[in-house]
Amino acid sequence: MMPNLTLAKHCVLLIVMVLFYNCSKANENDTDISTPLDHPFDGIPAGNPDGNAAIPEEAGLEDISNPNTVIGDGTPESCTGALFIDAVAKGGKIVFNCGEEPITITLNEPAKVFNNANNEVVIDGGGLVTLNGNNETRILYMNTCDPDQVWTTPHCQNQDHPRLTVQNITFANGNSKNETAYDGGGAIWVRGGRFKAVNCRFFNNVCKETGPDVGGGAIRVFSQYNNQPVYIVNSTFGGKEGFGNTGSNGGAISSIGVSWTIINSLFSHNSAIGSGGNPSSSGTPGGGSGGAIYNDGNTMTLNISGALIELNKVNDFGAAIFFVSNDHSGNVVINESTIQNNIGGSWYPVYPGISAHADTPIAVTNSTLSP
Repeated sequence: MMPNLTLAKHCVLLIVMVLFYNCSKANENDTDISTPLDHPFDGIPAGNPDGNAAIPEEAGLEDISNPNTVIGDGTPESCTGALFIDAVAKGGKIVFNCGEEPITITLNEPAKVFNNANNEVVIDGGGLVTLNGNNETRILYMNTCDPDQVWTTPHCQNQDHPRLTVQNITFANGNSKNETAYDGGGAIWVRGGRFKAVNCRFFNNVCKETGPDVGGGAIRVFSQYNNQPVYIVNSTFGGKEGFGNTGSNGGAISSIGVSWTIINSLFSHNSAIGSGGNPSSSGTPGGGSGGAIYNDGNTMTLNISGALIELNKVNDFGAAIFFVSNDHSGNVVINESTIQNNIGGSWYPVYPGISAHADTPIAVTNSTLSP
Protein backbone atom coordinates (compact mmCIF):
# COMPACT_ATOMS: atom_id res chain seq x y z
CA MET A 1 0.00 0.00 0.00
CA MET A 2 1.46 3.39 -1.01
CA PRO A 3 1.82 5.97 1.83
CA ASN A 4 -0.38 9.05 1.82
CA LEU A 5 2.15 11.62 0.62
CA THR A 6 -0.20 14.53 1.07
CA LEU A 7 -0.75 13.65 4.72
CA ALA A 8 2.99 13.21 5.24
CA LYS A 9 3.67 16.62 3.73
CA HIS A 10 1.06 18.20 5.98
CA CYS A 11 2.65 16.54 9.03
CA VAL A 12 6.11 17.84 8.09
CA LEU A 13 4.68 21.32 7.52
CA LEU A 14 2.92 21.22 10.87
CA ILE A 15 6.12 20.19 12.67
CA VAL A 16 8.06 23.02 11.01
CA MET A 17 5.35 25.50 11.98
CA VAL A 18 5.38 24.33 15.60
CA LEU A 19 9.17 24.55 15.79
CA PHE A 20 9.11 28.05 14.25
CA TYR A 21 6.39 29.13 16.68
CA ASN A 22 8.33 27.81 19.68
CA CYS A 23 11.54 29.49 18.57
CA SER A 24 9.67 32.74 18.00
CA LYS A 25 8.13 32.55 21.46
CA ALA A 26 11.50 31.78 22.99
CA ASN A 27 12.99 34.85 21.34
CA GLU A 28 9.98 36.88 22.37
CA ASN A 29 10.35 35.71 25.95
CA ASP A 30 14.07 36.49 25.89
CA THR A 31 13.17 40.06 24.96
CA ASP A 32 10.50 40.25 27.64
CA ILE A 33 12.65 39.02 30.52
CA SER A 34 15.86 40.80 29.47
CA THR A 35 15.30 44.26 30.90
CA PRO A 36 17.25 47.18 29.41
CA LEU A 37 19.15 47.62 32.67
CA ASP A 38 20.75 44.20 32.27
CA HIS A 39 22.88 44.85 29.20
CA PRO A 40 24.20 48.38 28.70
CA PHE A 41 27.58 49.23 30.23
CA ASP A 42 29.00 45.75 29.68
CA GLY A 43 26.13 43.98 31.36
CA ILE A 44 26.19 45.59 34.80
CA PRO A 45 22.73 45.14 36.34
CA ALA A 46 21.07 47.30 38.97
CA GLY A 47 21.53 45.79 42.43
CA ASN A 48 23.14 42.74 43.96
CA PRO A 49 21.98 39.69 41.95
CA ASP A 50 22.22 37.56 45.10
CA GLY A 51 20.38 39.99 47.35
CA ASN A 52 17.12 38.63 48.74
CA ALA A 53 16.39 40.90 51.68
CA ALA A 54 12.81 42.05 52.23
CA ILE A 55 11.98 45.54 51.00
CA PRO A 56 9.70 47.71 53.17
CA GLU A 57 6.76 49.23 51.35
CA GLU A 58 8.03 52.78 51.75
CA ALA A 59 11.37 51.75 50.24
CA GLY A 60 9.83 50.39 47.04
CA LEU A 61 9.03 51.89 43.67
CA GLU A 62 6.75 54.89 43.48
CA ASP A 63 3.61 54.71 41.33
CA ILE A 64 4.11 56.63 38.07
CA SER A 65 0.92 55.53 36.32
CA ASN A 66 -0.31 59.15 36.23
CA PRO A 67 2.78 61.24 35.50
CA ASN A 68 2.83 65.02 35.66
CA THR A 69 5.42 65.29 32.89
CA VAL A 70 6.31 62.98 29.99
CA ILE A 71 9.63 63.92 28.41
CA GLY A 72 9.77 63.11 24.70
CA ASP A 73 7.37 62.18 21.91
CA GLY A 74 8.66 58.68 21.26
CA THR A 75 11.92 59.57 19.52
CA PRO A 76 15.43 59.88 20.98
CA GLU A 77 15.79 63.39 19.55
CA SER A 78 12.83 64.60 21.56
CA CYS A 79 14.50 63.82 24.90
CA THR A 80 16.94 66.57 25.82
CA GLY A 81 18.78 67.74 28.88
CA ALA A 82 16.95 71.06 28.78
CA LEU A 83 13.56 69.32 28.92
CA PHE A 84 14.71 67.21 31.85
CA ILE A 85 15.93 70.28 33.76
CA ASP A 86 12.59 72.03 33.13
CA ALA A 87 10.66 68.96 34.28
CA VAL A 88 12.60 68.70 37.55
CA ALA A 89 12.01 72.40 38.22
CA LYS A 90 8.25 71.79 37.94
CA GLY A 91 8.37 68.71 40.17
CA GLY A 92 5.81 65.94 40.29
CA LYS A 93 6.16 62.56 38.63
CA ILE A 94 8.45 62.54 35.60
CA VAL A 95 8.73 59.78 33.00
CA PHE A 96 10.34 59.48 29.56
CA ASN A 97 9.06 58.57 26.10
CA CYS A 98 12.24 58.42 24.04
CA GLY A 99 11.71 55.25 22.03
CA GLU A 100 12.27 51.58 22.77
CA GLU A 101 16.07 51.62 22.90
CA PRO A 102 18.33 52.73 25.77
CA ILE A 103 19.15 56.43 25.55
CA THR A 104 21.71 58.75 27.12
CA ILE A 105 20.61 62.30 27.91
CA THR A 106 23.49 64.72 28.44
CA LEU A 107 23.24 67.72 30.75
CA ASN A 108 25.33 70.87 30.75
CA GLU A 109 24.13 71.98 34.20
CA PRO A 110 22.42 70.33 37.17
CA ALA A 111 18.68 69.76 37.27
CA LYS A 112 17.43 71.47 40.45
CA VAL A 113 14.36 70.79 42.56
CA PHE A 114 12.32 73.86 43.54
CA ASN A 115 11.00 73.31 47.03
CA ASN A 116 7.69 75.09 46.37
CA ALA A 117 6.89 73.38 43.07
CA ASN A 118 5.57 70.00 44.23
CA ASN A 119 5.87 68.03 47.45
CA GLU A 120 6.60 64.89 45.42
CA VAL A 121 9.38 64.56 42.84
CA VAL A 122 9.72 61.14 41.19
CA ILE A 123 12.10 60.58 38.28
CA ASP A 124 11.55 57.23 36.55
CA GLY A 125 13.79 56.25 33.64
CA GLY A 126 11.81 53.18 32.72
CA GLY A 127 15.01 51.14 32.65
CA LEU A 128 16.12 52.89 29.45
CA VAL A 129 17.48 56.30 30.46
CA THR A 130 21.00 57.31 31.44
CA LEU A 131 21.50 60.86 32.70
CA ASN A 132 25.00 61.93 31.76
CA GLY A 133 26.94 64.76 33.41
CA ASN A 134 29.49 64.62 30.59
CA ASN A 135 32.31 64.77 33.19
CA GLU A 136 31.49 68.45 33.63
CA THR A 137 28.47 68.90 35.87
CA ARG A 138 26.55 67.45 38.78
CA ILE A 139 23.31 65.87 37.56
CA LEU A 140 20.66 66.45 40.25
CA TYR A 141 20.36 68.84 43.22
CA MET A 142 17.81 69.32 46.01
CA ASN A 143 18.30 71.56 49.04
CA THR A 144 15.45 72.70 51.28
CA CYS A 145 17.77 75.24 52.92
CA ASP A 146 18.94 76.91 49.71
CA PRO A 147 17.07 80.23 49.36
CA ASP A 148 17.58 80.12 45.61
CA GLN A 149 15.38 77.01 45.52
CA VAL A 150 12.79 78.74 47.79
CA TRP A 151 12.37 78.24 51.53
CA THR A 152 8.97 76.77 52.29
CA THR A 153 9.10 76.30 56.07
CA PRO A 154 10.86 78.05 58.98
CA HIS A 155 12.63 74.76 59.77
CA CYS A 156 14.20 73.95 56.40
CA GLN A 157 16.57 71.41 57.92
CA ASN A 158 13.65 69.26 59.12
CA GLN A 159 10.68 69.28 56.77
CA ASP A 160 8.93 66.35 55.12
CA HIS A 161 9.03 67.71 51.57
CA PRO A 162 10.02 67.62 48.83
CA ARG A 163 10.26 63.84 48.74
CA LEU A 164 12.69 62.97 45.95
CA THR A 165 12.77 59.49 44.40
CA VAL A 166 14.96 58.34 41.53
CA GLN A 167 14.10 54.92 40.11
CA ASN A 168 14.83 52.69 37.11
CA ILE A 169 17.54 55.05 35.89
CA THR A 170 21.32 55.39 35.51
CA PHE A 171 23.53 58.32 36.55
CA ALA A 172 26.88 58.51 34.77
CA ASN A 173 29.83 60.88 34.52
CA GLY A 174 28.51 63.40 37.04
CA ASN A 175 31.15 65.85 38.28
CA SER A 176 30.74 68.31 41.16
CA LYS A 177 34.37 69.43 41.39
CA ASN A 178 33.46 72.96 40.34
CA GLU A 179 30.78 73.31 43.00
CA THR A 180 31.84 75.49 45.93
CA ALA A 181 28.86 76.28 48.17
CA TYR A 182 27.58 72.69 48.28
CA ASP A 183 30.40 70.36 47.37
CA GLY A 184 30.39 66.59 47.16
CA GLY A 185 27.73 64.52 45.46
CA GLY A 186 29.10 64.07 41.95
CA ALA A 187 25.76 62.78 40.66
CA ILE A 188 23.23 63.81 43.34
CA TRP A 189 23.32 66.28 46.27
CA VAL A 190 20.39 66.33 48.71
CA ARG A 191 19.50 68.21 51.87
CA GLY A 192 16.16 68.02 53.66
CA GLY A 193 12.86 66.34 52.83
CA ARG A 194 13.26 62.66 51.97
CA PHE A 195 15.36 60.87 49.38
CA LYS A 196 15.53 57.33 48.02
CA ALA A 197 17.02 55.53 45.01
CA VAL A 198 15.46 52.31 43.69
CA ASN A 199 16.73 50.19 40.78
CA CYS A 200 19.43 52.71 39.91
CA ARG A 201 23.02 52.57 38.73
CA PHE A 202 25.84 55.03 39.34
CA PHE A 203 28.89 54.97 37.09
CA ASN A 204 32.01 57.16 36.94
CA ASN A 205 30.68 60.00 39.07
CA VAL A 206 33.25 62.16 40.86
CA CYS A 207 33.43 64.91 43.44
CA LYS A 208 36.28 66.90 44.95
CA GLU A 209 39.37 64.73 45.24
CA THR A 210 40.79 66.06 48.53
CA GLY A 211 39.49 67.60 51.72
CA PRO A 212 38.67 66.36 55.22
CA ASP A 213 34.89 66.76 55.09
CA VAL A 214 33.79 66.44 51.48
CA GLY A 215 32.66 63.33 49.69
CA GLY A 216 30.13 61.22 47.94
CA GLY A 217 31.45 60.45 44.48
CA ALA A 218 27.89 59.55 43.53
CA ILE A 219 25.59 60.80 46.34
CA ARG A 220 25.89 63.25 49.26
CA VAL A 221 22.98 63.68 51.73
CA PHE A 222 22.18 65.89 54.72
CA SER A 223 19.24 66.47 57.10
CA GLN A 224 16.51 63.95 56.37
CA TYR A 225 13.06 64.63 57.86
CA ASN A 226 12.78 63.41 61.47
CA ASN A 227 16.06 61.54 61.00
CA GLN A 228 14.35 58.96 58.81
CA PRO A 229 16.71 56.92 56.62
CA VAL A 230 17.74 57.35 53.05
CA TYR A 231 16.77 54.16 51.19
CA ILE A 232 19.11 52.69 48.60
CA VAL A 233 17.38 49.66 47.05
CA ASN A 234 18.45 47.26 44.26
CA SER A 235 21.08 49.75 43.12
CA THR A 236 24.65 49.50 41.86
CA PHE A 237 27.59 51.82 42.49
CA GLY A 238 30.41 50.87 40.14
CA GLY A 239 30.03 47.15 39.57
CA LYS A 240 33.05 46.68 37.33
CA GLU A 241 36.58 47.99 36.88
CA GLY A 242 36.43 51.40 35.21
CA PHE A 243 32.87 52.15 36.32
CA GLY A 244 33.44 53.09 39.98
CA ASN A 245 32.71 56.42 41.62
CA THR A 246 35.39 58.58 43.24
CA GLY A 247 35.66 61.24 45.92
CA SER A 248 37.87 62.52 48.70
CA ASN A 249 35.75 60.49 51.14
CA GLY A 250 32.91 58.08 50.47
CA GLY A 251 33.73 56.89 47.00
CA ALA A 252 30.07 55.99 46.42
CA ILE A 253 27.97 57.71 49.11
CA SER A 254 28.60 60.21 51.88
CA SER A 255 26.60 61.98 54.57
CA ILE A 256 26.67 63.91 57.84
CA GLY A 257 24.10 63.07 60.50
CA VAL A 258 22.05 60.86 58.19
CA SER A 259 20.86 57.26 58.56
CA TRP A 260 20.88 54.91 55.59
CA THR A 261 19.03 51.69 54.84
CA ILE A 262 20.78 49.87 52.00
CA ILE A 263 18.96 46.84 50.57
CA ASN A 264 20.05 44.31 47.90
CA SER A 265 22.63 46.71 46.47
CA LEU A 266 26.13 46.39 45.05
CA PHE A 267 29.15 48.61 45.80
CA SER A 268 32.39 47.80 44.00
CA HIS A 269 35.38 49.56 42.43
CA ASN A 270 34.64 52.86 44.21
CA SER A 271 37.52 54.88 45.70
CA ALA A 272 38.17 57.45 48.45
CA ILE A 273 41.27 59.16 47.14
CA GLY A 274 41.92 61.97 49.63
CA SER A 275 44.65 61.59 52.25
CA GLY A 276 45.16 62.57 55.84
CA GLY A 277 41.76 61.78 57.35
CA ASN A 278 39.32 64.09 59.16
CA PRO A 279 40.54 66.26 60.77
CA SER A 280 43.40 66.20 58.34
CA SER A 281 46.83 65.26 59.58
CA SER A 282 49.51 67.93 59.48
CA GLY A 283 50.82 68.45 55.98
CA THR A 284 47.97 66.60 54.26
CA PRO A 285 44.90 67.86 52.36
CA GLY A 286 42.57 65.57 54.31
CA GLY A 287 40.18 62.85 53.29
CA GLY A 288 40.72 59.30 52.17
CA SER A 289 38.05 57.55 54.23
CA GLY A 290 35.20 55.25 53.25
CA GLY A 291 35.98 53.46 50.00
CA ALA A 292 32.28 52.80 49.44
CA ILE A 293 30.39 54.46 52.32
CA TYR A 294 31.21 57.46 54.54
CA ASN A 295 28.96 58.21 57.54
CA ASP A 296 29.77 61.00 59.98
CA GLY A 297 27.55 62.47 62.70
CA ASN A 298 26.00 61.47 66.01
CA THR A 299 22.83 59.40 66.44
CA MET A 300 22.44 57.57 63.15
CA THR A 301 22.05 54.03 61.85
CA LEU A 302 23.65 52.34 58.87
CA ASN A 303 21.46 49.33 58.04
CA ILE A 304 22.76 47.03 55.29
CA SER A 305 20.77 43.99 54.07
CA GLY A 306 21.33 41.72 51.09
CA ALA A 307 24.29 43.78 49.89
CA LEU A 308 27.65 43.00 48.31
CA ILE A 309 30.48 45.44 49.09
CA GLU A 310 33.80 44.47 47.54
CA LEU A 311 36.87 45.74 45.68
CA ASN A 312 36.53 49.31 46.92
CA LYS A 313 39.71 51.25 47.70
CA VAL A 314 40.78 53.76 50.31
CA ASN A 315 43.91 55.64 51.29
CA ASP A 316 43.33 56.10 55.02
CA PHE A 317 40.36 54.57 56.87
CA GLY A 318 37.48 52.24 56.09
CA ALA A 319 38.18 50.40 52.86
CA ALA A 320 34.51 49.47 52.72
CA ILE A 321 32.79 51.63 55.37
CA PHE A 322 33.77 54.61 57.49
CA PHE A 323 31.24 55.12 60.29
CA VAL A 324 32.05 57.63 63.01
CA SER A 325 29.40 58.56 65.55
CA ASN A 326 31.04 61.48 67.32
CA ASP A 327 29.01 61.08 70.52
CA HIS A 328 29.10 57.27 70.25
CA SER A 329 25.30 57.02 69.95
CA GLY A 330 25.11 55.58 66.41
CA ASN A 331 25.02 51.94 65.34
CA VAL A 332 25.52 49.63 62.36
CA VAL A 333 23.35 46.64 61.36
CA ILE A 334 24.56 44.16 58.72
CA ASN A 335 22.34 41.27 57.65
CA GLU A 336 22.63 38.71 54.83
CA SER A 337 25.46 40.66 53.24
CA THR A 338 29.01 40.13 52.05
CA ILE A 339 31.82 42.61 52.65
CA GLN A 340 35.11 41.34 51.26
CA ASN A 341 38.26 42.08 49.26
CA ASN A 342 38.22 45.81 49.91
CA ILE A 343 41.61 47.42 49.61
CA GLY A 344 43.77 49.65 51.80
CA GLY A 345 43.36 51.71 54.91
CA SER A 346 43.77 51.03 58.61
CA TRP A 347 41.95 51.43 61.97
CA TYR A 348 39.78 48.32 61.92
CA PRO A 349 39.11 47.71 65.62
CA VAL A 350 36.40 45.04 65.22
CA TYR A 351 35.70 44.03 61.60
CA PRO A 352 37.92 44.16 58.52
CA GLY A 353 37.11 46.98 56.11
CA ILE A 354 34.95 48.88 58.65
CA SER A 355 36.39 51.84 60.54
CA ALA A 356 34.33 52.78 63.60
CA HIS A 357 34.82 53.42 67.28
CA ALA A 358 35.45 50.18 69.15
CA ASP A 359 32.31 50.77 71.25
CA THR A 360 30.03 51.36 68.25
CA PRO A 361 27.39 48.62 68.25
CA ILE A 362 27.78 46.59 65.04
CA ALA A 363 25.24 43.77 64.76
CA VAL A 364 26.16 41.18 62.12
CA THR A 365 23.87 38.27 61.16
CA ASN A 366 24.10 35.73 58.33
CA SER A 367 26.88 37.72 56.72
CA THR A 368 30.46 37.34 55.55
CA LEU A 369 33.00 39.98 56.54
CA SER A 370 36.56 39.31 55.46
CA PRO A 371 39.66 41.27 54.39
